[in-house]
Amino acid sequence: MNTHTLGSSGVPVSELAFGGAVIGNLFAEVTDEQAHEAVTAAWQSGIRYFDTAPHYGLGLSERRLGEALSAFPRSQFTLSTKVGRRLEPSTAGGDDLANGFAVPATHRRVWDFSADGVRRTLEASLERLGLDRVDVVYLHDPDDHAEEAFREGYPALEKLRSEGVVGAIGAGMNQAGMLTRFVRETDVDVVLCAGRYTLLDQSALTELLPAAVERDVSVVIGGAFNSGLLADPSPEATYNYAQAPGDLLDRALRMREAAERHGIGLRAAALAFCAAHPAVASVLVGARSAAEVRDAAAQFATPVPPALWQELRETGLLTAEEPS
Repeated sequence: MNTHTLGSSGVPVSELAFGGAVIGNLFAEVTDEQAHEAVTAAWQSGIRYFDTAPHYGLGLSERRLGEALSAFPRSQFTLSTKVGRRLEPSTAGGDDLANGFAVPATHRRVWDFSADGVRRTLEASLERLGLDRVDVVYLHDPDDHAEEAFREGYPALEKLRSEGVVGAIGAGMNQAGMLTRFVRETDVDVVLCAGRYTLLDQSALTELLPAAVERDVSVVIGGAFNSGLLADPSPEATYNYAQAPGDLLDRALRMREAAERHGIGLRAAALAFCAAHPAVASVLVGARSAAEVRDAAAQFATPVPPALWQELRETGLLTAEEPS
């Protein structure tokens, strides 16, 4: 699998990456064995970039990912985690489904983009991962905490990078606006943009992606399937983690029909679209089983006929100039 370097950091990432939210029991339980098999299948498929966060299953994703990756040489994979949500022990009981994860609510999340919070959160992540370093650290969803994130969180990451503690730094969000500000106003190496550059939403194309190209900042794309609609469009499918609106479901169905006329699946087209932009270094895909990982790798490797992009533009289903 091809690799790209994040900005000028020297940190390599495979063009297809493993997203760790699902093995943190996103929406439904995944067993330890299934999680381990999914990570192993990712490695066997050539994936060498793995992403996680404390938020994912209250640390469960980090623990599982660290355990599974311990079977492989540390120098041969790139690992990213995130800061901004500290985990504190909780005796409230119950589960964490209100936050999207099918795990016991043993901890609570505390928003914290302070310099001290960044270091404490990273130290706790390293302990859960069972590692002495990660390669990339992102500020995670600072939407409502912009002042603290820019004033304290980002400088803390910059210091960690200058000390050699991490190789690359950035921010990860479900919006393009603030990520564009990070690209223009800071010295980040990479931004992780989820759901805003897909076949159904190209809002990142207005400012973020052009700014990234101009500033030599890499972009990692998450949410290529917009949480499900582009993976398998149906009335039950979700879009951005909620029931898919009827107009978008119709658009996705029409896209699937077009893709199938050109001999490929919609998932292959969705992944290829994300990967084609020159600013994009890697595309994250979450998977809860080895079979899902292998399918993602196979779809990613499927060539997409240029005639498909032409048809999507001619029918008004796609307005972006990329891919050509």
